[in-house]
Amino acid sequence: MALRLGQRVPQFSLPDYNQKDRKLAEFLEMGTTVIAFFPFAFSGVCDREMCTFRDSLSRLSALNGNVVGVSVDSIYALKVFAQTYNLQFPLLSDFNKKVSRVYGALHDTWVAWGYKGVSKRAVFVADKRGVLRYKWITDIPSTEPPYGEIESTVAKISS
Repeated sequence: MALRLGQRVPQFSLPDYNQKDRKLAEFLEMGTTVIAFFPFAFSGVCDREMCTFRDSLSRLSALNGNVVGVSVDSIYALKVFAQTYNLQFPLLSDFNKKVSRVYGALHDTWVAWGYKGVSKRAVFVADKRGVLRYKWITDIPSTEPPYGEIESTVAKISS
């Protein structure tokens, strides 16, 4: 079942790259939360996407927003990814693909290589109460999210 705007987002708990279990509720308590699913660390478009979120983090924080990255990569790959690009927001490992599936952000088969179970590039914005206020999902791995729309949504929620 696809997530609809205005409904509560599914709660989840996933490990971050420091092997700490992180719950969505802790991020929602901090404010509007941007949940950014991405296919793979160190894969060009994903690098640009996560670096763009890194570069916009101060603007989003000023709007009472925060960012959480989610992929099916291992916690070890995510740790090196975060260190390499100086990502100052949590990256969570959905290695078992449960959260990506629940959010409708999972490719059954990915691109020409036939990989199974890779996160789609998708962005969800939830307000402090956990209500879905924005969603964007693409089946085309090379397409980056509309960053301006995401930032505008965060700004609108905080006003």
